This record gives sequence, structure tokens and C-alpha cells, in this order.
Amino acid sequence: MPNKTIYVSDSDLPIYNRAQELAGGNLSKAISMALRRYVDAEEGRLEGYKEITVHVGPGTGRNRQRQRFTGVKLGEWVWSNEKKAEIYRVYRARSGKFVVHVEKTPDYVHTAQETGLKKLLGIGEQVFASNTGDSTLEVVDTLDELKSKIPEALYEMVAATAEAPPVLDLDI
Repeated sequence: MPNKTIYVSDSDLPIYNRAQELAGGNLSKAISMALRRYVDAEEGRLEGYKEITVHVGPGTGRNRQRQRFTGVKLGEWVWSNEKKAEIYRVYRARSGKFVVHVEKTPDYVHTAQETGLKKLLGIGEQVFASNTGDSTLEVVDTLDELKSKIPEALYEMVAATAEAPPVLDLDI
């Protein structure tokens, strides 16, 4: 097995020591894992993909799980009314699969117990309520599978662009 020498500055030594500790004493393993991730991310970036992080789970706060993948956004569709909104985002992952991220805002309810002028002016007894909202992430292999997961208008946009490469290299 070939040996490689890595020179480490004194200021970087703590991070190398911590990496070795986390890798069970095997610094080579830690460095190889980091280089593998770096090469994958850079190759994806050169192909036009980006690292995408989305929140998944109930609620809108920091307690939701974050999920990350490498992909390119193919389309976004938003539906809303006075009480809530749904946001659909479709990505093509670097693997070629399709990623559907759906964000549903909390449902809001506002009722006024008063009538007449007091209701119009917004004075008097008011009731406000909301739930927590939700976000989901789903991965599908094909456009056919994608069709049943998203609104038809979004599907038509995505299907029209899905086969195009994320970056078109021009020979000019």
C-alpha cells in the first residue's frame, strides 16, 4: 500500500486529531471519507448540480429534520388560499431519480364573534387558531411514478425539462 505524507499546520492539528478520534484512531479512513465526499460534491457541481438541504417533518421550527442531497430543481408549484398554502418542489437527483419536497403551511383559522360594525373594525372577541404544518420528502425512480405525486401543471413543466442536462456545454 502506498504511503502519502500530509503536512499539517499547527493551527489545523486539533481538527486532524478530532477526525482521527471520530474515525476510531484511523486518520487515513477519515481523510479518505472526506476526500470521497469532496470529489463527489465537486464533480456534481461541475455537472450543474447543487447541494440541497430541506426541512422534513411536522411543524415549522428548528426541531424538524434536515435532509440533504445533490440535485437540480426542475420546477416549483404553489397553491394557497386565505387559510393555508402548499408548495411542491421537484428536483432531479444526481442519481437520476426524482425528489419531491412538499411543504404544507399551518392551517390558520380566524373568526370574529362580533357582528356588524364591530366585526368590520376587528374589535371585540376574536379567535385565532393554527396547526403545525408539515413537510415531506419522497424519492421516485421514473417520470411515470412522479405523475401521481404532484399536481398536473407541475408535472407537465417537469416532464418537458426532465431530460435536459443540467448544464449544456457549448462548443463555441
